[in-house]
Amino acid sequence: MRRAELLMALVLGAFSAYLMVKSAELPIGWIPDEGPGGGAFPFWLAFGMLLCCVWIVARWVRRKSPPSRSTEPYLAVTTRSTIIRVIVALTLMIGAIHFIGIYLSIPLFLLYYVRVMGGHRWPLSVAVSVITPVASFFFFEIALRITLPKGYTEPLFYPLYDIFM
Repeated sequence: MRRAELLMALVLGAFSAYLMVKSAELPIGWIPDEGPGGGAFPFWLAFGMLLCCVWIVARWVRRKSPPSRSTEPYLAVTTRSTIIRVIVALTLMIGAIHFIGIYLSIPLFLLYYVRVMGGHRWPLSVAVSVITPVASFFFFEIALRITLPKGYTEPLFYPLYDIFM
């Protein structure tokens, strides 16, 4: 557990630094009469993530966090099977996006994850599985006008586009 905490902090720190460099290719400051530059949000978000990684490493060195004092293995045998089930489910969901689209593959994944993996009751499982793609549709397709893949289900969305566009 101790090594895993340090390794993840270092990997995320390196990724943060990379994102900061790539974001700095665009303006990261305030542009008069326009607002923040195109790289401002990703740069400062990555900077905040880098600060958090530095803080994690500092706590690791001083052994202040529970994982930094732990001698337990990072993944127990029982945890591995759960991780494998989630990886298989995610892989199937991503593969299904091409055929049934994101708005059907996500609810199927969420239904499996919340009901089967989480053991929650049917009303909560169905509510999460329905509300999430509906909210995502309105946020991405209507508010941001970003089209997400719909696969063979795209004709089902034409009436919604007629109403909201």
